[in-house]
Amino acid sequence: AGGLVLSLMVVGIPWQMKRTAQHVPAIHDISTDTEHPPEFVTLLPLRKSAPNGTAYGGPDIAAQQHRAYPDIQPLTLHVPREKAFSQALKAMDEMGWDLIDANPAEGRLEATDTTLWFGFKDDIVVRIRAHGEDSRVDVRSVSRVGRSDVGTNAKRIRQYEQKLSHVQ
Repeated sequence: AGGLVLSLMVVGIPWQMKRTAQHVPAIHDISTDTEHPPEFVTLLPLRKSAPNGTAYGGPDIAAQQHRAYPDIQPLTLHVPREKAFSQALKAMDEMGWDLIDANPAEGRLEATDTTLWFGFKDDIVVRIRAHGEDSRVDVRSVSRVGRSDVGTNAKRIRQYEQKLSHVQ
């Protein structure tokens, strides 16, 4: 029985990933702001040898993202920027990401997440800006390797925004 379960996992996980890959664009950089995506600063040296750079892919990538993930949008929090920053930091901690930098003056957080099955490193930058009396939160998640993330970065942003919406 154990062998059967293990065999199903060995076959099932790649099969499910292949199925998912057929329904998502072959992109690895997802951002809530495709016109002016949040930029990495502190993570740049760690990404130096990564096959995927940090320069955003431009209008073509943005168009593919908008078609595949129309729900990936900036998040508005009805709190001042300083409070939004602390909430964003707490949500990031709850996600289990490795915090690389927290810069409250710039409203920027940078972190790395490691995928469960294959141990791929993906980098995240969160930008918090004042938007009137509220705060606008933009999130960008970028895979270090691979042409396609098989939807992982969009899923990560959705989960983070969901958590951030409920953190106090």
